[in-house]
Amino acid sequence: MRRLMALVAATTLVLGLAAPPGNAQTRPGAHTGHPRPVVFVHGSSGSGGQFETQARRLNGNGYRTDQIEAHEYDSTFSVNTPAQIYAALDARIARLLDRTKADRIDLLAHSLGTGLMQAYLRSSPDRAAKVAHYVNLDGATSADQPGGVPTLAVWGEGSPDRAVGGAVNVRFPDQSHTQVVTSPETFAEFFRFFNGRAPRTTDIVTQRHVRLSGRAVLFPTNVGAQGARLDVFRVDPRTGRRLTRRPEASHPITGDGSWGPFKADGRAHYEFAIVWSESSVHHLYFQPFRRSDALVRLLTSRPGEGLSGRMETSDRHTNLVVNRQKEWWGDQGAAGDSLRVDGREVLNAAIAPRAKRVIGLFAFDRGVNGVTDLSAPIPEFFAQPFMTGLDLYVPSGRRPVPIVVRPRGGGPVDVLNVPALPSSTHRISLQFDDYPS
Repeated sequence: MRRLMALVAATTLVLGLAAPPGNAQTRPGAHTGHPRPVVFVHGSSGSGGQFETQARRLNGNGYRTDQIEAHEYDSTFSVNTPAQIYAALDARIARLLDRTKADRIDLLAHSLGTGLMQAYLRSSPDRAAKVAHYVNLDGATSADQPGGVPTLAVWGEGSPDRAVGGAVNVRFPDQSHTQVVTSPETFAEFFRFFNGRAPRTTDIVTQRHVRLSGRAVLFPTNVGAQGARLDVFRVDPRTGRRLTRRPEASHPITGDGSWGPFKADGRAHYEFAIVWSESSVHHLYFQPFRRSDALVRLLTSRPGEGLSGRMETSDRHTNLVVNRQKEWWGDQGAAGDSLRVDGREVLNAAIAPRAKRVIGLFAFDRGVNGVTDLSAPIPEFFAQPFMTGLDLYVPSGRRPVPIVVRPRGGGPVDVLNVPALPSSTHRISLQFDDYPS
């Protein structure tokens, strides 16, 4: 295992280091006609969920949902090795090219994934020849374009010296590490790079009738949540309560955790319930999807395992995990975010400093004492990358719990209401959009 991690470290050593900028020149996509298939490779503790918003934007600009895929893996490398990741990517690309009859794919990678994909493109001329364009999202620097593939490098906050030599290097110094992946500005850049023209829009083009599909996976290994059942319910947005006793869709979770598709209303609110047993249910709530989506990721863990297994539980209080694919800024004053849970502001400089790059918050009654203490984060959660933990007492009961987000930069207020379920038998996760609703 130590040798394996050394190999991964070698492929990603350049993360955060400066490389001499090359003569960046625009290499617009020369492909005409139908767009090429797109494959996204995530970073540490990531999944295809990081590309969900951009997939919706692509879909609204002429790409079919089945042309857009995420290549997922265990970023702890306890389940797979880089060689296995590469072999699986070979198979994915071969399948996509056979199905779409395209000449090549367009490839994007983020953070840790950039080190892996740079090594992948350099590993074989045959591999590089199947990639028309490569997008390096806020990750590894390089002296040249990996494998000779035309490269766009997009950088967020951090050293302005970071670059990929010979590539088109674009910088958004006011965007954070995950925000770089999901922002409309990044979308406009890679769409133009792939297609040689600007997108019609960077907004999410809404649909009334949508088709939803995705995977239910164990976090952070991305292994399918086998042995559970997925039930999907439409819910009342005012309370989070189910509108029917029977689910609108139900799927046993087998294999890689894939489920769907099922037909949904793009304006409706849904609960995705991962049922491990009658006494252990994980409820996941989303804002309305607004557009067909094949990258819905339901991140879970087996009962008592993973980070959720470290959250104290009781019949008296509700546990919450709140996610957004854009960092929560709690120390930037009016330029930051506001997140109110059950009427209480929970973001501050201790819980979610900008430098921590928090995208996931774990909230529970630490010590099961009915007392909230937001003066410091819970250490074992704050120690995890992109995570924080907070001691927040939310009493369980009949009334709903409102979670209200005022995103930085302005825009509409986002609200999700969920039932105040007891944490002894229920887990609750919420996914907020990274774009204005």
